[in-house]
Amino acid sequence: MSNLGDGRDKMTRGCGGKVEITDLFQGAYDLHVHTGPDVLPRKLDDLEMAKRLQRLGMKGYGIKSHYFVTSARAKLLNQVYPGMNVIGAICLNNSVGGLNPIAVEMAALDGAKIVWMPTFDAENEQQHFRASKPEKLPHWAKLRQEFERQGSPMPTINLFNGRELKHEVYKILRIISKYDLVLATGHLGKDEIFALIEAAGKIGVKKIVVTHPNFPSIRLSIAEQRELAQRGAYMEHCFTTPHSNKDTWESVYEQIHSVGPNHCILSSDLGQPAGPYPDEGMQIFVRNLLDNGFSTGDIRTMMVDNPSSLVEKEG
Repeated sequence: MSNLGDGRDKMTRGCGGKVEITDLFQGAYDLHVHTGPDVLPRKLDDLEMAKRLQRLGMKGYGIKSHYFVTSARAKLLNQVYPGMNVIGAICLNNSVGGLNPIAVEMAALDGAKIVWMPTFDAENEQQHFRASKPEKLPHWAKLRQEFERQGSPMPTINLFNGRELKHEVYKILRIISKYDLVLATGHLGKDEIFALIEAAGKIGVKKIVVTHPNFPSIRLSIAEQRELAQRGAYMEHCFTTPHSNKDTWESVYEQIHSVGPNHCILSSDLGQPAGPYPDEGMQIFVRNLLDNGFSTGDIRTMMVDNPSSLVEKEG
């Protein structure tokens, strides 16, 4: 993959005139990036990612690890790159104890701002994975299989105890509200997402992101996305979902148009070794949107205004 050079890329369609692509990235965030070091192979590490975003004029990014808390990494990067706002997070898979309120509070005390619900260890994701029977196993699936061979299978994680949310979920939501963190839904199923967001609203959680609502194991309809947006949640549309043919670009455009840019954020979900660099993926994303009826204002809303309200401003 080639480097971006100075990144000066001009567009003339979809926005009524000549636009410097890099102008749209000034102050922008990508809140879903898989950088190294990590258990899984990654295309780039945090240092290279920060340099690339700084060159493009972006404000920051969210470090997404499925297995580790990333707040310490974020704090170091913010010292090395003054003016950037790299965001630390925790993902509630088995490696941090699953639905573990203590882990969430410790992450918050260390400066983490995003709490992802379970992803690869979510019961919903595992059920979908087994039903889809992929020909090529992803790295995370191989890792789970290795634990099984060693006699230590990883449990799957569900938010429900019968028909009610587990008491640990309520504890986690109260911690998220206390520290004004961002609640992200991860790879939960539809019923879990709706129940979680309803409970979050009652507890006072003000910042909610529905993680890639068009992901195959989730596949929220437009009507469902609009309902969740009306409850205050942002729909996070990730570049990798259409880029890897998990959804079509036309469907992504329709979803964003229908829900409205005011209720959406754009993320890359990149860092996989075979994919583009995250900043390159985001630029492709923007070009595609500009070519398909979205204005520069729409894009700035989804890359700058909405993410900034999640990780900068008080709720």
